[in-house]
Amino acid sequence: MGRLIVLSLVLLLLCLLPPRGDATPYEPTWESLDSRPLPTWFDEDKFGIFIHWGLFSVPSFGSEWFWWYWKKQKKEAYIKFMEMNYPPGFSYEDFGPLFTAEFFDADQWADLLKSSGAKYIVLTSKHHEGFTLWGSKYSWSWNAVDVGPKRDIVAELASSIRNRTRLRFGLYHSLFEWFNPLFLSDASNLFTTKQFPNAKSLPELYEIVNQYHPEVLWSDGDGDAPDTYWNSTGFLAWLYNESPVRDTVVTNDRWGAGSICKHGGYYTCSDRYNPGHLLPHKWENCMTIDKKSWGYRRNAQLSDYLTIQELVKQLVETVSCGGNLLMNIGPTHDGRIPVIFEERLTQMGKWLSVNGEAIFSTKPWRAQNDSVTPEVWYTFKPKENVLYAIFLNWPSSGFLLLGEPKGIAERTEVKMIGYGEPLKWTSLGEKGMVVVIPQLPFSKLPCEWGWTLQLTKVN
Repeated sequence: MGRLIVLSLVLLLLCLLPPRGDATPYEPTWESLDSRPLPTWFDEDKFGIFIHWGLFSVPSFGSEWFWWYWKKQKKEAYIKFMEMNYPPGFSYEDFGPLFTAEFFDADQWADLLKSSGAKYIVLTSKHHEGFTLWGSKYSWSWNAVDVGPKRDIVAELASSIRNRTRLRFGLYHSLFEWFNPLFLSDASNLFTTKQFPNAKSLPELYEIVNQYHPEVLWSDGDGDAPDTYWNSTGFLAWLYNESPVRDTVVTNDRWGAGSICKHGGYYTCSDRYNPGHLLPHKWENCMTIDKKSWGYRRNAQLSDYLTIQELVKQLVETVSCGGNLLMNIGPTHDGRIPVIFEERLTQMGKWLSVNGEAIFSTKPWRAQNDSVTPEVWYTFKPKENVLYAIFLNWPSSGFLLLGEPKGIAERTEVKMIGYGEPLKWTSLGEKGMVVVIPQLPFSKLPCEWGWTLQLTKVN
């Protein structure tokens, strides 16, 4: 009887304990960490907005690598720019008080980002210059709370995004800092010492995760140091096992020299990576509307910006090949999103309001693009058995030849999203099908920069 009472008490205590779930804790090894399934939301959401904002937005010349090109590479254009516009002895640190952000309105940003049709955003919490957009305890007053705007930019934007939109909030964080003396000391020791990651980089990562709960953690800038120097696997094990975002957070592949396109939650492989074919691992195309810079440039020309037609093409190609598109904008030092970026964001939102069903929650089809007609890209929804053919060039002949899908007589239905009537089509047997495209005046087109056919019950 005594044993029965003890057993009953043990069972009662087990019932009162919180459930541990089925997941085995991840070990601090790449083999274990890479086995973690990517949270499903990331593949479903497809499209995000990158925001590069920092002290480089003050000179807003050349690129966000201004400090490096000026002081390390000593490029003539940057030296001349400083000589012509700033007094002798002016240092990069002197840009701090000029990063004023007086027009930064987090609610306004949130509304604009929502209008883009994107599903997540990634803000640069700290770039390679080391200046943090939150009041980090580890930044030695080199941050937006102590210098410049004297505001917690990360907190303000996170709050507005979560209160006004359904977008997921993410943060970019640079592992290294170009001119941090601790990092330079470790580098001179061939990374046998770890002063910088232990005192600066790792504490910052724990800090932003615990304070702001980002659901995307976009790591960058390894400084040619291996992941063992950064203790990346140790941090990621904590992130996946114990952090407040352990169930939903996604991470990229930039966690130390040699890890890119090899380890991490999803692959970026390189900036502006767009392979044009299906990959076996989830990937992201991080790219810029400004072809030459991630940060805002006052010296940019109109021709330097991608058109909305080019951006739609990037999105369609990327999603058809199984990737996500992370499209970058660069705000000004005073907190404005320049009107060229505002226009592109709202144009993309307008396009997605019509064609979003062919983008979000889709899967790659057996063929990513058409074998006969150029600039036709496919996406697929298996549960609904719906195939989407997104064509980027309007056929002047009135006929669109599709070489990949095989229509089935009296079963297959073809519609153009945004146009009410079913479209006529003719089977070409194994050679595909021909769809009759309605001859519409420009003002009656469903959208202006790419159109989608919805094909149900194709072979």
